Amino acid sequence: MTGVRRQALAALALALGIGLGAAPAWSAVPTFDEVRRVWVPSDLTVVDRHGVPVQTVRVDTGARRLDWVPLTAMSPALLSAIVHSEDRRFWAHGGVDWRGVAASAWGNLWNTRTRGASTVTMQLAGLLDADLARPSQGRTVVAKVGQAWQARQLEARWRKTDILEAYLNLVSFRGELVGVHALSWTLFGKHPHGLDQREAAIAAALVRGPNATPAVVAQRACQVWQDMQAPVRPAPGAGCAALRLMTESALQRQGGAPPGDALAPHLARRLVQDARAAGWGGAARPWPARWTTPLDARIQRLALEALRRQLAELQHRQVEDGAVLVLDNATGEVRAWVGSGGSLSAARDVDGVLARRQSGSTLKPFVYELAFERRVLTPASLLHDAPVQLHTAAGMYRPRNYDHQFKGWVSVRQALGSSLNIPAVRAGVLLGPEALVQRFNALGLGLTQTGGFYGPGVALGSAEVTLLDLTNAYRSLARGGLWSPVRVHGDGSPLAQPVPRARRVLQADASHLVTDILADNNARAATFGLDSVLATRGFAAVKTGTSKDLRDNWCVGFSDRYTVGVWIGNASGEPMQQVSGVTGAAPIWSALMRELHRERPSRAPAPPPGLESLAVRFEGPGGAAVEPPRTEWFVVGTAQPVFRADAPVPRRAIDNPQDGSIYAIDPDMPPRTQRVVFSSALPSQRPQPALSWWLDGRRLGQGPQWAWMPWPGRHQLELRQGPVVLDRVQFEVRGAGVKPGAVPPR
Repeated sequence: MTGVRRQALAALALALGIGLGAAPAWSAVPTFDEVRRVWVPSDLTVVDRHGVPVQTVRVDTGARRLDWVPLTAMSPALLSAIVHSEDRRFWAHGGVDWRGVAASAWGNLWNTRTRGASTVTMQLAGLLDADLARPSQGRTVVAKVGQAWQARQLEARWRKTDILEAYLNLVSFRGELVGVHALSWTLFGKHPHGLDQREAAIAAALVRGPNATPAVVAQRACQVWQDMQAPVRPAPGAGCAALRLMTESALQRQGGAPPGDALAPHLARRLVQDARAAGWGGAARPWPARWTTPLDARIQRLALEALRRQLAELQHRQVEDGAVLVLDNATGEVRAWVGSGGSLSAARDVDGVLARRQSGSTLKPFVYELAFERRVLTPASLLHDAPVQLHTAAGMYRPRNYDHQFKGWVSVRQALGSSLNIPAVRAGVLLGPEALVQRFNALGLGLTQTGGFYGPGVALGSAEVTLLDLTNAYRSLARGGLWSPVRVHGDGSPLAQPVPRARRVLQADASHLVTDILADNNARAATFGLDSVLATRGFAAVKTGTSKDLRDNWCVGFSDRYTVGVWIGNASGEPMQQVSGVTGAAPIWSALMRELHRERPSRAPAPPPGLESLAVRFEGPGGAAVEPPRTEWFVVGTAQPVFRADAPVPRRAIDNPQDGSIYAIDPDMPPRTQRVVFSSALPSQRPQPALSWWLDGRRLGQGPQWAWMPWPGRHQLELRQGPVVLDRVQFEVRGAGVKPGAVPPR
């Protein structure tokens, strides 16, 4: 007797032994609820704060498993095809088809090709217990008996419908596809309830041979389909041509997007990265079925649709990419995060919310806010919008306005509202680039270079920022100068953290002055007109910006509840064609603000303490009015009724060194000849109390001048009058080393 025949007879004898009551000590059978509870899809469902799905993202690359599908959500054709192909007596036997076992053993005894004896229940036992699964060399007699025993236990404890449901969710179909949901969506682009008879026949054929060639799968599928047509059986081969084409087409599909909405792919990827870094996805912390975010699906959808609509409008102007961010002012939670326009972009996977781009004029509000803080300027101060040349380390700097025109003498309110460049540069010079960079970084913009690197152009946005950081900086203005980080993990998220405590970065009074200007439609009329897209029904403060060579276009602004940031451009860095602030990003911002406040208009904030209003007039050379008189807001102590163009231009209290200066020590020259003289630009009469010089927090001495022995490194110099800091600059000394432990001289 051959080995095959002996093995067949032994298998039959052992199976019969089980049937007669043998009870080997196999592992315990789990309940149906336990099996379903531990099911973990390979695609994580990301939901918004209300539980609405916004994105699915792949987290397990070893196998493709989608959501568990109940039996009632599977097509009757699928159930019929699987039972007909795998276990025709499924509804009648008790786990082991003894008739099939006898036929299989007899066929093996005489080398006859017959159906296998494994029932659906026995196959499920192998799926639930790895020790009973089919090894590459085939099952042993003991494993086969164990599988039969477990099948009987399943039948005794589970309902038939639960057995079939678990089997169809756990069985492997082809390659990485596990379960009928992954199969139906990947190969046919539909949910399991929509599978027709031919598609169901292909699924049944794949269960029998997951790795078979398309021709073999089609042949088996045709046999299943024809068997299912009984009692009216078609002629052999009838309809198989269509099935063959359908099979080849299905097996050629390369995955595809997961089911459900795909509204927030970029944020979903970031959440997964954060979760992996926190230990999620391993054996100790398996992925949950859903991951909650602070997004609002309605706002996310509005932002995505507004961006796509505007990108379609701008295609003829060489605009391909964009990004939108919506933040809740009170909590900092993200309500919408749109990293790209999707299929309209060749760089759809690049997250425009996190990409660093030149900021353009969007940094001007923070320049003027710092000038208001330091009492250097007021909203009514007059600045000269005329050609100017500034000496920098890189050569002569000649800023120009966007329209290449000059307005002459203008108030700060009009200069900021109309986004004039030259007045902003003049304001920046009064403050110094180092002070501006410090302030920008305090707002979380993350500039990596010094003020000397950027030079005066930093006031016009020569530095690169992200939409995320820039929008959150504007949120600080919306909160009266309070800054806190953006929250991408809101309440309900496994990574949720307490709301961080806000810190004050901007003075409340100066912040309100800037906010009032950005919300003033009359202040921006000179550049944008009175009926621009920036005008809103309720309160909103907004600023546009365009970078050099039209490579980036921004619109960032806030209402009483939300801060919205929009970027338009090309991820490749290619310039756009004739795209300005009001034609590029602003329409998206305007559309979102309109929808966000459709039911309740935004309300303007109340002025904080420390402000006063006064009627003022503006006189140019010769006494002619340069702007109509108006009532203006001032920080208490800075108000005056008349502002004249011929008034002395404000100067910094520290005349030397200039902010951002770099000194080089010459080792061949005597140290005493290389002293740096600190000097003040205040009037010659002696101020009371006396002026004092402070370097890196240490007092040097007092008087309008002080000769200092240079010490290598970066330094901060302050000029104080009593306890009040009048001015502050930063500079650097290079060209020499310092011995360890050496103390700088006073």
